[in-house]
Amino acid sequence: MSVNHVYRQFANAPDKVDITGAQMVLVMKLTGFCWNVYDGRLKYEELADFQKARALPQLPGLLDFAGYVLFFPSLFAGPSFDFVDYRRWIETTMFEIPPGTDPKSAPRTCKHRKIPRSGTPATLKAITGLVWIFLFLKFSAWYNTAFVLGDSYMQYSFARRIWILEMLGFSTRMKYYGVWCLTEGACILSGLGYRGVDPKTGRVQWNRLENVNPWGIETAQNSRAYLENWNKNTNNWLRNYMYLRVTPKGKKPGFRASLATFVTSAFWHGFYPGYYLSFLLAAFLQTVAKNFRRHVRPFFLTPDGQRPNQFKIYYDILSYVVTQSAFCFTTAPFVLLTLPSSLLVWSRVYFYAVLGTAASMAFFASPAKPWLVKRLNARNSKKLQELQASLRESPTEHPLMGLPSDPGRELDDAVKEIKEEVGARRKRGASVNMPTGQDMKRAVEEKLGKKI
Repeated sequence: MSVNHVYRQFANAPDKVDITGAQMVLVMKLTGFCWNVYDGRLKYEELADFQKARALPQLPGLLDFAGYVLFFPSLFAGPSFDFVDYRRWIETTMFEIPPGTDPKSAPRTCKHRKIPRSGTPATLKAITGLVWIFLFLKFSAWYNTAFVLGDSYMQYSFARRIWILEMLGFSTRMKYYGVWCLTEGACILSGLGYRGVDPKTGRVQWNRLENVNPWGIETAQNSRAYLENWNKNTNNWLRNYMYLRVTPKGKKPGFRASLATFVTSAFWHGFYPGYYLSFLLAAFLQTVAKNFRRHVRPFFLTPDGQRPNQFKIYYDILSYVVTQSAFCFTTAPFVLLTLPSSLLVWSRVYFYAVLGTAASMAFFASPAKPWLVKRLNARNSKKLQELQASLRESPTEHPLMGLPSDPGRELDDAVKEIKEEVGARRKRGASVNMPTGQDMKRAVEEKLGKKI
């Protein structure tokens, strides 16, 4: 997959068939399958609940394995899923009614078919996908990379340029909305999208393999809501098969887990510089958003934190505008791909998201943050103060799309882990010495074979 990523990058031939998307899906499936087999070799009591539900004590047959890996509805664009879901679908145990369920509330099926009727929801998904693709074809003719890189882009006002950048991101997202809706519809039609019956409404749920929530993204008021509604199955894969897997048993995920997840996500996407610009800025955006949510948002709630006050609507509107404008800037390199194009477009809108992020981080690193905490403690109820304190002390949330949710805390964790490693080696009697500048210079000269 990485070889093909590099080939696609240097060939730069959009008219050629690109197979990296299908390979990215296969990587998710195969790595998840390997971990499931590994879990099947461990003692049952050592496994977490997620592992117990997906562990494979015995290898499946070759036909079952091939059917899972090459499952056609999701072969080229996803969504990815675990082998246990595929097996439950093949054996139709996925559709069994839980004990004690009223037979009248069971989903309707066709004759002797065990899979509930899925034609209508699958058709609706297919129509939705086709609508998104039609809109993409129309909007991409108006808002495209050639437009923002051309001279005519600079003829518009600053606010209009930001709007054009937002529409560029929106038109690009519509392509993914359309493809993922079509593939999800195909999975629903096969029955694999079945998620059971909603106990509240009694309606059949078909969102087991939902990969994107367009409404959640386009109305997101913070970075976490934006990211967790995008490429959901990739988020699940990175969390379950990377972030939690590199964490030693009995310990909380730290810097190593976040670093391994970030590197995996970055390499999985490819090697275009634009990807890494977006990843890096998005990581800091999450930190800024978290600080505002913890230290500013409570001022727009009642002192018990249960209800919004009369000014909350203004906070919601402002947070929506800031989130959407920040992410249209952040994701622009993901569309433009190359470093010169990304920096050119960023410069044409004066690096507003970079400057805003830097200013916000400086603000929360200043005495303003303790002042806000003091004001909140004086204003809010004791119960809410305890909740806010627990949030500040809670471990780092799992990364979305491989992005560290709090780079500052991750850096502190890295320093702490290094100190612990150095201390452990010293206890074992091993010497730990940092090289001096002269030592490093001599090592470089030896490597180069000449003086510097």
